[in-house]
Amino acid sequence: MPRVKGGFKTRRYHKKILSQAKGYYSGRHRSYKVAAKAVEKALEHSYKDRRLKKRDFRSLWITRINAAARMFGLTYSQFMNGLKKANISLNRKILADIAFNDIQSFKEIVERVKPFVKAA
Repeated sequence: MPRVKGGFKTRRYHKKILSQAKGYYSGRHRSYKVAAKAVEKALEHSYKDRRLKKRDFRSLWITRINAAARMFGLTYSQFMNGLKKANISLNRKILADIAFNDIQSFKEIVERVKPFVKAA
């Protein structure tokens, strides 16, 4: 029985990997062997970073809320606790957006929260 090398299917698979490696530097986009490793590593990082992105954004929102709250004499934790007690249900993403783009509205929210915050 003759040996089968799978030319068409191998070529198709190699082309797929090399097209995924478009834009990579040097042999990483030319050589299949190097490109395959580079693409595999890139896919691993993209999988991991899709999850890390959620953490990073939450951290950014908290930083922005904290900075804005401190402008009006509250810490982040006092502000969030006051929001809960004042029964204002805005998530961190929206609060950060308000703090970043519309400081007047954020000030109004802080004024509604202040009576519920214990003086330290």
